[in-house]
Amino acid sequence: MNQPLYYGSVNVLFYRNDNEVLLLKRKNTGFEDGKWGIVAGKIEGREDVVSAAIREAKEEAGVRIDSNEINVVGVMHRNNIKNEWIDFYVKVDSWQGEIINVEPDKCEEFKWFKVDKLPSNMIPFIRTAIEKNHQQMWFESFGWEKSK
Repeated sequence: MNQPLYYGSVNVLFYRNDNEVLLLKRKNTGFEDGKWGIVAGKIEGREDVVSAAIREAKEEAGVRIDSNEINVVGVMHRNNIKNEWIDFYVKVDSWQGEIINVEPDKCEEFKWFKVDKLPSNMIPFIRTAIEKNHQQMWFESFGWEKSK
């Protein structure tokens, strides 16, 4: 029997005008470089999901988020062949400060996209998450067909 090794991540969905989502183009990370993703990162040890979202927003986008402004909207159990991830998706409609690219060595650019006009070169599981209904909590399994 295989022992699972789970990693946890937090994925921050910044929305404005209810129909535009903030995407970032990855570079020099070794994972999906050249594709559009979102502010995200590993949950550190002894850190809860909300605290991780606040930290990642500050580290990557330079903004402050009040914990009361964070809504967990979904969970994804993701297989990427070598390991398994439990991804938490949080929706944010309000923040303090101007969104800036704090990590230009890892991020080529930030750009707002209409939810119904997402770019073709997106990280597939991020596209799946954005296309979900965020008015209710959702769950998705992703990438398991590759492991069979």
